[in-house]
Amino acid sequence: METTRSRLLPVISFREKLVISIVSLILFAGVITYAVYETTKATVTISIDGEDVTVQTHASTVAELMKEQEWEVQEYDSVEPELGSEISGNMTIAWDQAKKVYVTIQGHEEKVWTTADNVEQLIHELNIEYKEHDFIAPAVSEEITDRMNLIYESAFLVELASDGEQQELWTTSTTVADFLERESVTLGELDRVEPAMETRLDKESEIKVIRVEKVTDVVEEAVAFGTVTQKDNELRVGNEKVVQSGEEGKVNKHYEVILEDGEEVSRELVKSETVKDSKDRIVAVGTQPAPTVSRGASTSSSSGGSSQSNEHTLTVTATAYTAGCTGCSGVTATGINLNNNRNMKVIAVDPSVIPLGTRVHVEGYGEAVAGDTGGAIKGNKIDVHVPTKSDALRWGRKTVKVTIIK
Repeated sequence: METTRSRLLPVISFREKLVISIVSLILFAGVITYAVYETTKATVTISIDGEDVTVQTHASTVAELMKEQEWEVQEYDSVEPELGSEISGNMTIAWDQAKKVYVTIQGHEEKVWTTADNVEQLIHELNIEYKEHDFIAPAVSEEITDRMNLIYESAFLVELASDGEQQELWTTSTTVADFLERESVTLGELDRVEPAMETRLDKESEIKVIRVEKVTDVVEEAVAFGTVTQKDNELRVGNEKVVQSGEEGKVNKHYEVILEDGEEVSRELVKSETVKDSKDRIVAVGTQPAPTVSRGASTSSSSGGSSQSNEHTLTVTATAYTAGCTGCSGVTATGINLNNNRNMKVIAVDPSVIPLGTRVHVEGYGEAVAGDTGGAIKGNKIDVHVPTKSDALRWGRKTVKVTIIK
């Protein structure tokens, strides 16, 4: 039985044994080689935007490692150590991927790539000297994100005059209107601003807010009374009697007044309202002829004989006045309206010397009527009426002869 089992076992030749040995040796060598290859890899930790990734690599440089891992490094990315650095065991590489940010500085926009972690770091990268009153949005502590919009405006001083106060304020406003809105300065319907609301602001600008008010001012004014003369045949010529005293009237004048910062700048009369009517002064003027009085009557003679003249002459001191003189109403004691008759020849007299209504000839003045009186006209004094104040000044005070025409 044993002999039969031996015959059934396969017989392996020497050649086959050799082949098996060689294959086994190759496999063993491969395993050993692989094990050696794996154990000689460098361990590298890569921090990608703050997240750590650990890899085993036979790459000789950082650039080869990035290519091996199929990581594409962009132009503005930050890699530390740099791409050309050699790989060593237990190495740490920091890779910060750049983000695109739209930065607007003083109204001008530009695109920048940055690896800054927050707005404050980016501001420093851009060499912006950030001051307390400058405007930055978003806030400096905000984290940078891809395609973020960043706005920066530098502040400057503006001088504001408003409501009686003068103050200097920091602002980043671009126009007067924007500045007033940010400073919560409210304007009334009539208020004005200098310069205009749409004016663009610049350094050392001055803004003035002018408060405008429209108010109504009611002023009570006196209305002068007139003088009316009445003929009275019971009174001698040259005599007068006050029949009715004059009374001033009253009128309320309504003015629209414009005030700027409390100061009146314009006034316009919009309505007059009579409160009390004036009452005329009535004067009775005598018309009864006075006895004939001779005041140095002059005689004239001719080759044919002599006759009594119907004229007599006085030497008087003469001054001049106008209808618009201080305290004058423009209406004479005999009722002549000199306001309407600027060129009329009228003299003011002392009625006891020259009766009112007498026709006279004044030396240097011409023929006139004694139609007015005056508080200072006493005795041999007269006041001649002239059209203008300049005429009165030219007349001055002079001694003249007055011839009374009968």
